[in-house]
Amino acid sequence: LLRPGCDNVVVIWNVGTAEELYRLEGLHPDLIYSVSWSRDGALFCTACKDKSVRVIDPRRGTVVAEKERAHEGARPMRAIFLADGKIFTTGFSRMSERQLALWDVENLEEPMGLQELDSSNGALLPFYDPDTNVVYVCGKGDSSIRYFEITEEPPYIHFLNTFTSKEPQRGMGWMPKRGLDVSKCEIARWARGHGGSEVGDPRSHPPPRH
Repeated sequence: LLRPGCDNVVVIWNVGTAEELYRLEGLHPDLIYSVSWSRDGALFCTACKDKSVRVIDPRRGTVVAEKERAHEGARPMRAIFLADGKIFTTGFSRMSERQLALWDVENLEEPMGLQELDSSNGALLPFYDPDTNVVYVCGKGDSSIRYFEITEEPPYIHFLNTFTSKEPQRGMGWMPKRGLDVSKCEIARWARGHGGSEVGDPRSHPPPRH
């Protein structure tokens, strides 16, 4: 279990024995926005308030790769590992436009792909499905959820479709794959949190038809 704290320290626990395995201090000078493990568990990536994305080896306690100012904007960003080892980030440009970017860990100088979405101010939360290589992007305060397929061919980030609703969302939670209705070709299902104390009805997503 990996726990990033408000003290900018990352702690990894053995859940079975309730023992602290690794305490990673001094790697982040500011608040950690997000943490994501690589598929093999060898590394994890973080997005920090200092605008840097870091790739960390927890066993050595070292930063193996770092991209400063991955997104130029001052608002929160997120970073997640994809199945093939690349990193997908969301953030803001210097002009406060919301952005998506894809990065090669071996070369973080420039993004492989970069897309600007709009000028809304809600932070973008990425949710990744490794089975379909689709990233769902949920913006806080938005009434829509966009989803994109990640491929090996340029432009790498391919827009698929948009789900829209009347109520703005505050967050989103995945339903496990066993909850999908395969007879309807569902590829994802989630619950959206919106205003008040209620949780929105689960929403399903069949693949788009072209």
